[in-house]
Amino acid sequence: MNHMGSRDELVFLPLGGSGEIGMNFNAYGFGPPSRRKWIVVDCGVLFGREAATPGVDVIMPDIRFLAEQAENVLGIIATHAHEDHIGAIAPLWPQLKCPIYATPFTAILIEGKLEEAGLMGRVRVRQVPLGGSLTLGPFQMDFISITHSILEPNLLAIRTPLGLIAHTGDWKIDPDPMLGEQTDIAAIRKLGDEGVLALVCDSTNALQQGHSGSEANVRTSLTNLIGTLKNRVAVTAFASNVARLDTVAHAARTHGRKVALVGRSMHKIVQAARDSGYLKDFATIDEAEAAELPARKVLYLCTGSQGEPRAALARIARDDHPNVRLGKGDAVIFSSRIIPGNELPIFELHNQLSALGVEVLTELDHFVHVSGHPAREELAQMYAWTRPRIAVPVHGELRHMAEHARLAKSLQVPEALVPSNGQLYRLAPGPAELIDEVPSGRIFLDGRVLVAEGEGLTKTRRAMAHAGLIAITLVLDGKGRVCAEPVVLMEGIPEPVHEAVREAVDEMARKHKKGDAGHLSENIRRAARRAAQDAWGKKPITRVTVVEL
Repeated sequence: MNHMGSRDELVFLPLGGSGEIGMNFNAYGFGPPSRRKWIVVDCGVLFGREAATPGVDVIMPDIRFLAEQAENVLGIIATHAHEDHIGAIAPLWPQLKCPIYATPFTAILIEGKLEEAGLMGRVRVRQVPLGGSLTLGPFQMDFISITHSILEPNLLAIRTPLGLIAHTGDWKIDPDPMLGEQTDIAAIRKLGDEGVLALVCDSTNALQQGHSGSEANVRTSLTNLIGTLKNRVAVTAFASNVARLDTVAHAARTHGRKVALVGRSMHKIVQAARDSGYLKDFATIDEAEAAELPARKVLYLCTGSQGEPRAALARIARDDHPNVRLGKGDAVIFSSRIIPGNELPIFELHNQLSALGVEVLTELDHFVHVSGHPAREELAQMYAWTRPRIAVPVHGELRHMAEHARLAKSLQVPEALVPSNGQLYRLAPGPAELIDEVPSGRIFLDGRVLVAEGEGLTKTRRAMAHAGLIAITLVLDGKGRVCAEPVVLMEGIPEPVHEAVREAVDEMARKHKKGDAGHLSENIRRAARRAAQDAWGKKPITRVTVVEL
């Protein structure tokens, strides 16, 4: 790979969020390779899935490349407050120890996370006003208001001596977002007039024709739908979509219902929105008070739209929520979409609710949701405004990013670069090109412990979930002879298999006269696994402990 010696370069390094939806982490570097200064845009998580990563709650990017030169990292800038953009700040900040910059609503939510992690006293979170500016070393940034499915999303205009980058974050073009700022089209057009080197842009809906739709239309439709329902109503939505929460409260007021928030993140987001000056007319009652009201007077606003097992709606569906009961004649509206990969838990949730006699209403049968990401006509509009020299699709699976690049080329954008996590690209001077590869990957948050992806814990857990565990203890005397009956413990293995395993272990122990403990341990392990395989068709994880007297 060819570097340019001591000349200044403007480089782009994604460490998460390219080739996947989630875990966004993008770094921009400026200067010669030996003296490069960096800024980080967003620092997010992916959520673990029980089938693929059992026991892992969140997955984060491996940022060791930047951690090793933390003194050159000038700051983390958050475009907005979704978990896939800010969720990794608290766990990863100790590796970078740099200031954090965000607009007020986002800053409040970041501070809450830092406080939970016991870091609040050590970290500087700097609030940038809406439409504000920030200079860090060679990077001068303007925050430009856009629209998305959360308050205060920002497009970052990043100016450097080698060119201007427009980093969109997550966005859509919503002419009537209901809450918060509208898209500052004039400011985005000005960037195009100034000359945009690269547009680094959301690809989530690059395969979808048309527009993503307006929050105002959802307000009309949801209000009408809630008006047709006679008993208790629960609405589940992404808690972070504050405009949607406001819409639900508006619909409730219109039809004489009182709103009760159910679920921790609902309370947290509503408080952050109030603290930032939003939701002034958002009156709520507590769950216990709601339980006393007539059914037609209640609306519950619940977490759990993605079937999360510990969220409020899952508990209600299992009928084990302390304060909320739903039953025959009640209705649940899923004002959300199914995130790919969550189909099974969501459909299971639908079935559990249906078993209680609850009517389940979703975006498949009613207009109750719009996406927060740009469809193709909105992408084309952004390219028309910004007129970049280079299109850099991010925030998408590879198929989304490849299609986004094809769309950009069809719109006469001269260059399109489809990046991969861990690849370092030079954006200027000269044509955009790959110049290096840096250490990258994923880090798992397993309980409270950070572990590298390759440490095999999830592989072992998956194997245990599939075929259980055999644990064998052998006691040997001073001459290496077995001097007590082997102890065999089996977990997650059907009863009929137990006898076959015990017989195989006993027989191998009887055959052993004396000698090498390691050799005996391996023979017994193999015998136990073979017996389980013959009796059951599965090979459990098998562990042997030898105690020598």
